[in-house]
Amino acid sequence: MAVTQAKARERGEVVNESRKRGTGAEAGTEAADDPGRVSWRLRLKPGRERSLLLHHPWVFDGAVADVEALSGAEAGAVGDVVAHDGAFLARATIHPDSAIIARVLAWEPRPIDLDLFVERVDRAVSFRRSLCDETRTDCWRAINAEGDELPGLVADRYGSVVVTQTLTAGMLRLRPFWLEAIRRVLEPETVIERGEKARRESVEDDAGSAEPLLGPAVAGPREVRENGMRFLVDLASGQKTGFYLDQRENRATASARARGAEVLNLFGYTGSFSVAAGMGGARRVLQIETSAPARELARANWDRNGLDPAAFELSGEDAFHFLRTDARNWDLLVLDPPPFARERGSVERAARAYKDLHLWSFCRARPGALIWSFCCSQQVDSDLFQKIVFGAARDAGASVQWLSRLGPGPDHPVHLDHPQGEYLKGLLLRVLRPGTVPVPAAERLGAGAQLPPRAERRDTGAQLPARAEHGRRPNPTGGAGTAAGKTRRRDASPGTRKHGPIVP
Repeated sequence: MAVTQAKARERGEVVNESRKRGTGAEAGTEAADDPGRVSWRLRLKPGRERSLLLHHPWVFDGAVADVEALSGAEAGAVGDVVAHDGAFLARATIHPDSAIIARVLAWEPRPIDLDLFVERVDRAVSFRRSLCDETRTDCWRAINAEGDELPGLVADRYGSVVVTQTLTAGMLRLRPFWLEAIRRVLEPETVIERGEKARRESVEDDAGSAEPLLGPAVAGPREVRENGMRFLVDLASGQKTGFYLDQRENRATASARARGAEVLNLFGYTGSFSVAAGMGGARRVLQIETSAPARELARANWDRNGLDPAAFELSGEDAFHFLRTDARNWDLLVLDPPPFARERGSVERAARAYKDLHLWSFCRARPGALIWSFCCSQQVDSDLFQKIVFGAARDAGASVQWLSRLGPGPDHPVHLDHPQGEYLKGLLLRVLRPGTVPVPAAERLGAGAQLPPRAERRDTGAQLPARAEHGRRPNPTGGAGTAAGKTRRRDASPGTRKHGPIVP
């Protein structure tokens, strides 16, 4: 796609704000002083505007006929998206080197300025405050990117500290606006930016590793409250922004069903599900977590809530290996693994991993056991995840009820116009009849069998199975054939995307 430099010329209503901006060093200085300045113009191919007319906030590069860089244009700067005939469609941040070339901020030619950010941050935060009793819960997601019409920006509140993630070059450039909006609306003591572990795009001038953008640095783990429970959270180097805030409602439901149960918490991280089960009256909790720092915080969190130390066991064993080798059975299981599929090409192997995890979990459950099962891989949608789980139950010979779908809480809204914002999906399952333990892999493969390779795991070493454990071809649905279906070709045209309303 050719990017052409062009002189600003009269374009009617769309470009009136962009004319006579200056050139060269003068334009660069002006762009730095005004991060919301319109510096790009994207013209779509004929007939490719329908997704924008339906208010889907992404434009893929395959839909674009040409890109015009106005004076001072840089990656992430604001630009206008117009139809092939020049009619205005949206105002967005422009990312010329990304498959998602534009992320919409406004559907009218309004200024991208502080007023816009204050308006949207205030709307988002006001809703979150209506959800929580501040005396019992002081940590929640304040801004959820496209879900709050601020694509590329995530902000989580932990008491008086706000931790942000800028996921695009556009939001990094617009930092002066959103930082001031957060300061005005949330009035935090400190704002930290955690861009380094969340970056979707290559971004220059990154804030780096959790340096404060506002206020004093945060030293050591910080205590937060969730539904009356107390947790220490590592805001500087913990996973995501320090804590899995999206599981609050799921922890509450698990806690309500934990009385008298023996609980297995796989991939337990800093012990939030373990503590929730303990506070709900669980008789015993075993947490599997390969990260030593996470296990230390899990123990501290258990003790911080006044729970019996003898009722909590921690193991650094790999979760897959544990399920194969430990014959104990459980009343309540939590399966919250890492995102095994971070890109489309890894979906088939991820499907094998999810299937293996569930197959063995069904074999380690007692009759009547409840299983909270989750998938946070965006490349594995809800339908595929359900098929994987059902296939695992069939292969295990287990009889399993599906009680409800699970997902993040209401502080993680997904916009109806952007279904791709749904990433955490889950199932609440009840095991009527446990599965039959498979033939051990070492016996089937013979002497000298190698352990499966390690997968990328939050900050731990969870292992992916090298093959299906029943000697079958790794089909997540339980039938014949390959696991996850065909991987779609990388075509940036909106018409090739599965989820509506991206249509040709």
